[in-house]
Amino acid sequence: MKFFKRYTKVWGILIAVLISLLIFIFRDKLAGLQTYGFFGLFLLNIVGSATLFLPTPLFLSAFVAGSIYNPILVAIVASAGSAIGELTGYLAGYGAEDILEKDIKVQKIKGWMKKRGFLTLFLLAAIPNPVFDMAGFVAGATDVSVKKYLIAVWLGKLVKFSVISYAGASSLALFGV
Repeated sequence: MKFFKRYTKVWGILIAVLISLLIFIFRDKLAGLQTYGFFGLFLLNIVGSATLFLPTPLFLSAFVAGSIYNPILVAIVASAGSAIGELTGYLAGYGAEDILEKDIKVQKIKGWMKKRGFLTLFLLAAIPNPVFDMAGFVAGATDVSVKKYLIAVWLGKLVKFSVISYAGASSLALFGV
């Protein structure tokens, strides 16, 4: 057990990378999750957001789900799954904290993230952003609390997925449905 405690941060990086690799390898099989309704949407968003630097088109599943289900519920479920999935970037950043601690640029970002981290994470999560993993990485490396991280990311993703799911619901009107 001492081995695991001693190398906790290294394990954080390894687990985050392993999750990303497994998702990439089994990506075709994971696409079938969309057939399980809200539960499938939730899992699809966890898995899709858990990849490091491998963007996945999660907006498409929320768009389609918004045209089928209540868009508010779609936004809540999709954003919750996506926020949980984004913990892999946070975990990787937490693991790299000791490595980055000596970097002067990281020290500046660390101070900035402590002052405006919630707003930064919220805004970056609210806009379609293929490099959000970097925000999670910096948040993990700069000691932003997991609770603060999850709340900011969930609220930002809630805004983004609300727009996407309502766009999906509105698309039905284009086809006279």
